[in-house]
Amino acid sequence: MLTFPDGFLWGAATAAHQVEGNNTTSNWWAMEHAPGSPMVEPSGDAADHFHRYPEDMRLLADAGLNSYRFSVEWARIEPERGFVSRAMLDHYRRMIDTARENGLDPTVTLMHFTVPQWFQKDGFWRADDAVDLFSRYVETVLPILDGVTYVCTINEPNIAAMLAGGEDAANLVAYGLPNPDLAVADTLLDAHHRASEIVRSVSGAQAGWTIATQAFHSTGEPGADEMVSTYGDPRDHWYLDQSAGDDFVGVQAYTRTFIGPEGPRPVADDVETTLTGWEFFPEALELGVRSAWERSGGVPILVTENGIATADDTRRIAYTQGALEGLHRAISDGIDVRAYQHWSALDNYEWASGFAPTFGLIGFDRETFVRSPKPSLAWLGEVARRNGL
Repeated sequence: MLTFPDGFLWGAATAAHQVEGNNTTSNWWAMEHAPGSPMVEPSGDAADHFHRYPEDMRLLADAGLNSYRFSVEWARIEPERGFVSRAMLDHYRRMIDTARENGLDPTVTLMHFTVPQWFQKDGFWRADDAVDLFSRYVETVLPILDGVTYVCTINEPNIAAMLAGGEDAANLVAYGLPNPDLAVADTLLDAHHRASEIVRSVSGAQAGWTIATQAFHSTGEPGADEMVSTYGDPRDHWYLDQSAGDDFVGVQAYTRTFIGPEGPRPVADDVETTLTGWEFFPEALELGVRSAWERSGGVPILVTENGIATADDTRRIAYTQGALEGLHRAISDGIDVRAYQHWSALDNYEWASGFAPTFGLIGFDRETFVRSPKPSLAWLGEVARRNGL
């Protein structure tokens, strides 16, 4: 058996906007309902996790998992500039408590893409006071984080900077990623550092951000190796470099992209692809973990997302098996990995793609919200119970 370290966290992940439903004060809700929106459909009720989180957490725990990553929603906590909803803070504190009551170690993300509509209208991450406003929000959330070990400040700042580059939000895929707004990237780094200082003021709390690692592959043609750096540095590598000195770094890995001398190549016609059009490539996780470890200078790693959009759950299990085998190889080489959190706990709202790409270990009925755990949940739960493959 391939055994994982003692105390290893086995879990699943969600993001508030993608599962809660009716996040009406967020910038994404506004984008979903704007005339000519690039979104396939609005998030609406999503998976109604806002009301059904106790059931969802029980399903994860009953399967054998011991960890759950979820995000708290800035747009709910501060729906208007300067107004704090005490009821929403209490809601998220109950989520943290409920996770613990179910034996799930809570990993809490402070910002998973979405921001309040007022923040976007007032300049978004380009505003002079953006870092101050985010820091104020983190200070507001701080009291409910008591006892939480792992706090993710910002989810995928590399993707956030690309979205801020002014291109279509529909382009949340590895091939042909938008040009990042480098000024926004700098602001997000400042926000991360400030937030980390605030989080660490709570005894025992550790802070890090989560990076979408891309596993860029050179085609080997003349000029391709150089293009991997030119294309990959501002979209991936720089963020891992900047993780040096953090308490941990979250790795979020799904697929790979080949880079030729001219830039990224489309996925080849002769490879298996997922519902998002990505290559079925379980080795992406091992590559992402190794890259994060090397570039950060040995910062401890949490796998905060890894999964596959598929309607065939046998392929989800096969993908996860391959990913975990690679993760075990990395750990065997001395890399400090402390958690594996599968994306996603639930089928959910996948941003511009709507509900069609199903990543979940648990399905649900869009009309009744009745949950349907998939065989992959039981499989991953057994891996967790054994702490090994």
